[in-house]
Amino acid sequence: MEDRDAWFGRRTSHWRDWPADRVLAAKQRRGVTVSVIIPARNEERTVAGVVGAIARSLVTRVPLVDELVVMDSDSTDATGDAAAAAGAKVYRAGEVLPEAGAFAGKGEALWKSLHVTTGDLVVFVDADLTSWGPHFVTGLLGPLLADDQVQLVKGFYNRVRTESDGSTSTEGGRVTELVARPLISLWWPELAGVVQPLAGEWAARRSLMESLPIPVGYGVELATLMDTASRHGLDAVAQVDLGSRAHRHQANHDLALMAAELLVVAERRRDSGRDPALPELRQFVRDNGEAVSVVRPVPVHERPPADSAPAAPGQAGPDLPRPPGRRG
Repeated sequence: MEDRDAWFGRRTSHWRDWPADRVLAAKQRRGVTVSVIIPARNEERTVAGVVGAIARSLVTRVPLVDELVVMDSDSTDATGDAAAAAGAKVYRAGEVLPEAGAFAGKGEALWKSLHVTTGDLVVFVDADLTSWGPHFVTGLLGPLLADDQVQLVKGFYNRVRTESDGSTSTEGGRVTELVARPLISLWWPELAGVVQPLAGEWAARRSLMESLPIPVGYGVELATLMDTASRHGLDAVAQVDLGSRAHRHQANHDLALMAAELLVVAERRRDSGRDPALPELRQFVRDNGEAVSVVRPVPVHERPPADSAPAAPGQAGPDLPRPPGRRG
């Protein structure tokens, strides 16, 4: 308990501690580059707002972000066009490393992004944000630029509720509070000081991300947190209060699938890689007044560390570059 409390005081900061000019000066002093990566699937309504705010504030006004990339997870709407018009370089996840195949999922998009970006520091931002600010990026970068020991920075925030009273809470989402936090408290108590372990806004060193296996689905945030602390110690993790955040909420059945993915990630890390015998989730829906069973496969595949995968080919898709050599 004392170590965990000490970590919280030592490794928790506020976005106001990291103003853009200070972060830019630290970046220039260290001679590193920054990639902001936005995974998106059918987010035509919100992705341009996210991309445009970062492009204006942290590409044009303050030259902090060297690459602003949207990884389009095979959207069926105009997500890619909206993102490109707002200033992002857009890649369709299925067209990156086609020889490696393709999976559906957020983690897959993040893993593929490591093969088409070159930044020494990578910042991940969700595409469905409606209440947020570019200070998310500066806040997440601050601890990485201030301390070489820090490998991973997690964001946390007040989640703006949709109720009429406009209330806010530092609780995570339903999956965080009902699945991730109990799992961590019971089996990884050293990580219980992480306010929102599943937060979609986080940053890391490329060298870390390329060394870790990446679950292809929504387990990527939990796996990265657990693996970073396990390999590099608790002080390799920091967290930043980013203020407030609002985004689109998901249906309970979709959240249940996310919860199942988290359970697989946790079990794999707790019990020497053992996977469930039947990775399926059985749910029930009403059809003409009757309860009908629906079975959904639980994504359990994990991509190998990116530094062990083949380099992206020169033309895996339109204008797909081969990343140059990277610093560790």
